[in-house]
Amino acid sequence: MKKGMKVSLSVAAAALLMSAPAAFAFHSGGVAECEGCHTMHNSLGGAVMNSATAQFTTGPMLLQGATQSSSCLNCHQHAGDTGPSSYHISTAESDMPAGTAPLQLTPGGDFGWVKKTYTWNVRGLNTSEGERKGHNIVAGDYNYVADTTLTTAPGGTYPANQLHCSSCHDPHGKYRRFVDGSIATTGLPIKNSGSYNNSADPTAWGAVGAYRILGGAGYQPKSLGGSYAFPNQVPAAVAPSTYNRSEATTQTRVAYGQGMSEWCANCHTDIHNSAYPTNLRHPAGNNAKFGATIAGLYNSYKKSGDLTGTQASAYLSLAPFEEGTADYTVLKAHALNTDAYLTGADATSNVNCLSCHRAHASGFDSMTRFNLAYEFTTIADASGNSIYGTDPNSSVLQGRSINEMTAAYYGRTADKFAPYQRALCNKCHAKD
Repeated sequence: MKKGMKVSLSVAAAALLMSAPAAFAFHSGGVAECEGCHTMHNSLGGAVMNSATAQFTTGPMLLQGATQSSSCLNCHQHAGDTGPSSYHISTAESDMPAGTAPLQLTPGGDFGWVKKTYTWNVRGLNTSEGERKGHNIVAGDYNYVADTTLTTAPGGTYPANQLHCSSCHDPHGKYRRFVDGSIATTGLPIKNSGSYNNSADPTAWGAVGAYRILGGAGYQPKSLGGSYAFPNQVPAAVAPSTYNRSEATTQTRVAYGQGMSEWCANCHTDIHNSAYPTNLRHPAGNNAKFGATIAGLYNSYKKSGDLTGTQASAYLSLAPFEEGTADYTVLKAHALNTDAYLTGADATSNVNCLSCHRAHASGFDSMTRFNLAYEFTTIADASGNSIYGTDPNSSVLQGRSINEMTAAYYGRTADKFAPYQRALCNKCHAKD
């Protein structure tokens, strides 16, 4: 396919290295191979680009893609995937026809959901627009376009038509963490990723990369004019080394430490301010501590009608929380995909934006981790067994196939929930 041919030999080699367990050899927490993203002399694989007869054209800054996001998707999307695949964060359209869900199950979600619009007829025609399901990155050659209704980030001023992967992630990975926990863009060289539970620790002679090579304080893409530099630093978080996977059997626990909501506020500033409409201002951030009451509800809540849970097994990746720490020894021990550590919240835990939302996209409006558009997540069959239903044209499935609904819940079949399960806001609030 044409898009696949865009990837240079250096990128292909990097991709092979990245597929090895725990290698993450292309970015490695910092700047990657220059040739992986750029073309130095307007050529690709020995062929001239940007000519009248050329098959490919470069994007801005000699990128090997029409846009910044396209250059990322040259590696981070692959047509022909049959299931979750390591570092892929988008499913090719050919791999998700109608009724088939996007394939990638990273904690951040699959951007493919923004191409999934659903309609159903219950008391009139209802629509769940694809572009409401995630961040609308601009990558026209992969059919990702800017949001058609929003001009700026909700609660902020960041221009929607300039939203790229590089709006959040520093493509050169300059942000690094030192032994003392401080973050800077210069200093000791970056020796390893700092994102994973098996990442090397910083030492006196080498730093590690910031979580997910996110841009930190002072970051603004070079391609973006105006004044949009981030005021807030990168968050403290750790992911398990294998993270793109179904959670049908065991959960994928990202250990969120602190600072995630503050980092999201780099673009969504006013959502955290008291002047913003109160119906869009859920408490979140380092100071939004659970307290004993909310922590108790979180730990006891298992599903609608069942409050018999205990703290030792209370964690739910559909409603994660921040642990209130930047101690990476602690976070690494908690970032697992084996269910070996499912300890729930305590009074010092806090809500963060990713407690309810996925960072890239989800199967539901407002990129939430669970459906908020109907009172029931599940219903019951004639025998009382929990099901998502059988009719896509219903208030439960809302135009989705059972495959798509199961994938939206990361492989969880309906029997993982109670019959007539209510929204998972109740994990903290237990109003059902």
